[in-house]
Amino acid sequence: MKKQLLMLLPILAVLVWSCGGTNQAGNTEQTQDSTATEKQTDVEVNPAAEGFDAQNSDKKAIEIADAVMKAMGGRKAWDETRLITWNFFGRRQLYWDKQTGDVRIDYNNGKFNVLLNVYSKDGEALKGKVMKDSVEVTQPDSLQKYLKRGKSIWINDMYWLCMPFKLKDSGVTLKYTREDTVQNGKKADVLTLTFNAVGDTPENKYEVYVNQETNLVEKWAYFPKAAMDSARITTPWINYEKHGNLMLSGDRGKYKLSGIQVADQVPEKLFTTFDKVEVK
Repeated sequence: MKKQLLMLLPILAVLVWSCGGTNQAGNTEQTQDSTATEKQTDVEVNPAAEGFDAQNSDKKAIEIADAVMKAMGGRKAWDETRLITWNFFGRRQLYWDKQTGDVRIDYNNGKFNVLLNVYSKDGEALKGKVMKDSVEVTQPDSLQKYLKRGKSIWINDMYWLCMPFKLKDSGVTLKYTREDTVQNGKKADVLTLTFNAVGDTPENKYEVYVNQETNLVEKWAYFPKAAMDSARITTPWINYEKHGNLMLSGDRGKYKLSGIQVADQVPEKLFTTFDKVEVK
C-alpha cells in the first residue's frame, strides 16, 4: 500500500440480570428496554470504509480490528481528530489536517517542501505548492510530478504512524492468520492485510500482531508481494503515548517517529505558505 522500501531505505459483553418471578410484565419490559439501551451505549460503532472487502474478510479479524480501534482511543476520537504532526525517522516533518486533507511536508535538510491536498479524487490534478532546493516549482508538469511525489510520501509516512486506525480501509481484505507472540512474550493475534487496487503498491501484504491483553498493535511485518512467505521488514510498535485523544506509537525499534503532536487548532498559514509555523 505504500512504497516503504523506497521511502526508508497496522466485545463488550453486557451482563443481563434476571429479576425474580414476582416482577410484573411491565417491569420486565422496562428491564429489557434498559438492557437494549445499555447495549447501544456500550458497543462502539466502527463502520468500515466504503470498499472494505467485508465479504472475504474474517469475522474474527474484523472484531479484533474493532477492538484495536477502541484501544487506540475510539472511532469518535479518530474521526474528530484535526491536526496530526510527526517527524519521519529524522528526515522530514509532516503536518496533516484530517478534516480537510491539507498536508505539509518539510524535509529537514530544507531541499524539498510541499503543500498539497491529498483528498483529491483519482484522476484529478493535485493542488498545491512545491519548493525544491529553495526555488518554487511553477512549471505545470514538474509541479504535478512533485505533488504526486509528496502524496506518495504522505501515504507512506502516515501508514507508519496510523496503520492501526486503518484496518478496515477501502480495498483491504482482513484475515485472521494465527496466534503468536510479541516482543515481551505476550500472546498476540496475527491479522493479515492484503489490498485490491488501492494505494501506490496494492501488491503488498502486512501481518499485524495485536496483543491479546491490550488490543494494541505491537508488531508488524511487511511483504512486498502478497504471495511471499518471508517478510522484508519486521518492526515493533511499542511505547504508546496519549496524544490528544489518541494512543500513538512512534517507536519502531531502530526506526523512530518523533515530534508527534495532535492539535485541535490549525495555525494560520500552515498550509498556505512555506514560512515556519509553530503548532501548539
